[in-house]
Amino acid sequence: MTNVPHLVDLADEAATQALGAALAALLERGDLLLLRGDLGAGKTTLARALIKAKLATHGLDDDVPSPTFTLVQSYDTPDLLLTHVDLYRIDDPDELEELGLGEALDDGTVLVEWPQKAEAVLQALSPDRLDISLSLVPEGARRASLRGHGAWVARLERLGAL
Repeated sequence: MTNVPHLVDLADEAATQALGAALAALLERGDLLLLRGDLGAGKTTLARALIKAKLATHGLDDDVPSPTFTLVQSYDTPDLLLTHVDLYRIDDPDELEELGLGEALDDGTVLVEWPQKAEAVLQALSPDRLDISLSLVPEGARRASLRGHGAWVARLERLGAL
């Protein structure tokens, strides 16, 4: 198994939602997903799709707002806690300590938008990390580059073609 990026072309929002659903099926306790990309690249769309898909597997249909202003939104499922974090408004990586991300990883999975605001702190939190970079490509489409670390290397192999 290699740590080569897995590239997924996302022609539209439905393709982004399909990727979110596929990733949701692979989530395990202790996973850290780091979502990078410029404004409008689709980070929140992907995170929401992933969360909604995971909730739906348990018959749950919660509202999934962006955590831009609250910084953290959590969703309880019978098998794990999903914590969605947006660090866009974080100025100092030391502010992460107040967010309780280590405890959230003990109970489930943490999805982080704008991880570059605290890269070193985040990478030290979990060996099972999935780095997702979203970029805009011509004609309004997007491309996701997924790079697994720890257990995610093998899980990406199972992801297959989307």
